[in-house]
Amino acid sequence: MLIVNSVVSKTGWSPILHMMTLASRMLGAEIVNAEDRLPSFLEKLASVLKRRPASGRGEQSCLLICSGPSDLVRLLNLHDWRGRFQFLAAWVIDSFWIEYIPPSTRLSKPFDHFFITTSGDVDQWKKITRTPTSWLPWGTDALALGSGKAQRSWDLSRLGRQPAEWEDDEANLVAARAHNISYRGRVPGGHLNASENQELVLRLNADSKFVLAFSNVANPESYTHRTKHYLTGRWTDALAAGAVVAGIAPRSPDTDQLLWPGATLELGGVGREQGLEQIAEALKRWTPDTASSNHLMALKNLDWRWRFEAIAKTFGVNSPSLRSELELLTRAIGDRDLAGKTVRPA
Repeated sequence: MLIVNSVVSKTGWSPILHMMTLASRMLGAEIVNAEDRLPSFLEKLASVLKRRPASGRGEQSCLLICSGPSDLVRLLNLHDWRGRFQFLAAWVIDSFWIEYIPPSTRLSKPFDHFFITTSGDVDQWKKITRTPTSWLPWGTDALALGSGKAQRSWDLSRLGRQPAEWEDDEANLVAARAHNISYRGRVPGGHLNASENQELVLRLNADSKFVLAFSNVANPESYTHRTKHYLTGRWTDALAAGAVVAGIAPRSPDTDQLLWPGATLELGGVGREQGLEQIAEALKRWTPDTASSNHLMALKNLDWRWRFEAIAKTFGVNSPSLRSELELLTRAIGDRDLAGKTVRPA
């Protein structure tokens, strides 16, 4: 099996790059980086005029992992992509950008299957591409990097972008102290690879009771969708580390299905003073069981290994390494009875 990485040159994608490393090991796959160029018009035209056979001639299977629909065309940079692969699928992370599905992908139908992270878009992807499509949402390395530890140094931490009132860490620190809240601001970036960065992020989250995060609609940026809500690694990584996510969660079917009561603290707005008042009240109710419960539910609902299980079934892959990891994950979950929902997307 071949995993083709088409997000290699993009910043802020450490969670996905770490996930690829895990997938490579557990699915017995080789990772190659997609050529960092967009195919020419003639190459796209040729892909339409000379389609891939309905059943690939080769013996190898391929999973293209891309940041968004526009990266699907990078498949055309792969040598002999028409005849090389028996089964060819793509996992599109920012799948909500439906308008950017390439015309050449629609017309040539090179893929046998699409995995997308937004369940509400599955039907549209099927209709536009005329290709089987299934929901495979964001995850996290809850088993290896997660934590439900009781002792936490910080009441509130910040990682990543924040609304304007929360952007200044020095001002946040002063305001938090006024509410008797210990606050940790952004951590200076270093020269870390993707997996090292993920280890750092989850270690910092595991030392925090609450982690700030606001949805893309509540806190829009030029690169985020203005109207479609979607869940990302900021939520899944914080929950894997046992933290409660304070802010405004995405309002979407994915959030409803993947998260659980107590996973988030809804602040209702982006104002700092109102938010700190609510967090101060929530801290009075926080117990070590809060962290333990969040970690357990992340193991059940969010671990990447469940996503790999779905990929293996679609590809018909029987991997001893994945079976072993799933057994470890199941044992980690144990027989504890915790109210909540378990979702394993197929």
